[in-house]
Parts: sequence; structure tokens; C-alpha cells
Amino acid sequence: MDRLKTIVVEDERLPRLTLLSKLEDYRERIDVVDACDSYESALESIFRHRPDLLFLDIQLQRRDSIQLLDELQRTIPLPYIIFTTAYSDRNYLMSAIKFSAVDYLLKPVGKGELAHAIAKAIDRASARGGDKPAILRFKSGNGVLFSSPDDIAGFKAAGNYSILKCFSGEDLILESLLSLERRLPAGFARVDRSTIINTSRIHRLDQQRHTCTLQSPDGHPLELPFSKTALEALLALM
Repeated sequence: MDRLKTIVVEDERLPRLTLLSKLEDYRERIDVVDACDSYESALESIFRHRPDLLFLDIQLQRRDSIQLLDELQRTIPLPYIIFTTAYSDRNYLMSAIKFSAVDYLLKPVGKGELAHAIAKAIDRASARGGDKPAILRFKSGNGVLFSSPDDIAGFKAAGNYSILKCFSGEDLILESLLSLERRLPAGFARVDRSTIINTSRIHRLDQQRHTCTLQSPDGHPLELPFSKTALEALLALM
């Protein structure tokens, strides 16, 4: 796979230079073609370069970068987006879900979080390129479980572990929801603190009953109870 053409959008000089410095470690996987410090320069650069990946600060000199994305998507397909922000705000998180963001990183961005975010962007690019989805492996109390992404409805937190919910049943796996979120392929989204869902299998959302019905590739339905937060996040995503 070719390197991902990348643009960094950050209106503060020091955070911009710091992120650019950290991205030097990933020159074999990403190609930073520009760094922008304003809404206007970002808009012009994205139209000109048509990047694959965008590191995007949510606040741009009193302008909202969500407006930038709304404006872009009227004309071109959006690149993969990694939001960077100094604020841990639920509304910002909902916006990240709305635009199917690869990740949402709090500044200052740690090396570990950055590495995971870039890995997820590369995974999505590989999937879009037509690669066959890999069989996923999960450690369980009795050994190892193997599952195709299409057979998975989602995951629920269970303390430090997680419950794998497939259309054929469920199993306890020895991995936290945070760990799963970092390595699952495109199509899986964390919609609240305790839930990851396979968005490609969503069939129906019921706001009155607080349920989500997913459907397997062969048409088998699975109804899951959902929190209000999770339903709001899914409605924003759909």
C-alpha cells in the first residue's frame, strides 16, 4: 500500500510543530504534504492535495472544524480523520462519531495513542483497497476464538474483560474494550463506555425501547439493549 497523503491542521504553532515532529517516526507509512494554521488555509490545501488522512484540531481560531468537514463533504469524499483537541467534551465526541473519525486524541498527543490511531487509519485504507477482512483472534479462558468480522454484532464491557457478541452466541474474551477499540478493523465503533458495535450490521434502532437490532449476513436478527447515549451516537452516525 502507498503511503497515506496527510495534512495536519492545527492553529497553534507549538502543538503543530510537536505533532509534525512526532509524525516523522511514521515517514514509511504516511506522507505529510502540508501543515495548516487556519480554517481558510486548510480548506484550500485539502481541495488542492486531496489527502488520504487529516489530523484536525476541532477548534480553529474561533471557528469550528466540523463546519469545515460539512463544507468539504458537499464537494469531495472526506479523508480519514483523526481529531486532536484539548477538550474532552461529549459534543465533540459525537461529532467524531458522525464523521466516522478514525480516532479522537486529546492534546498533548501521546506516542502510544498516536501509533494506535495511525495503525487504524492504515487498516481502514487497506480495507478500502479491497483486502479481504482478516479473521480476528480473541483470547478466552479456554484458549483462542476465531471469528470473521461479519459474524460479530459487537462487544460489551465486563470489567477488565469483554463479552464478544456474535449472531450465534456470546463468549467472554480476555481483552478490555479499550484494547479491542484500538485493533478492530473499520466498521466497528465505540458508542459509549461499555459498548462497541459493528455498524455495518445495524438493521433497526428503536428509540422508545432503547434497542438496536443487528442482522447477520444470512438475515438472522439479534436485538441488543442500548443506553440512551449509545442510541444517540448511532443515530448521529447513520
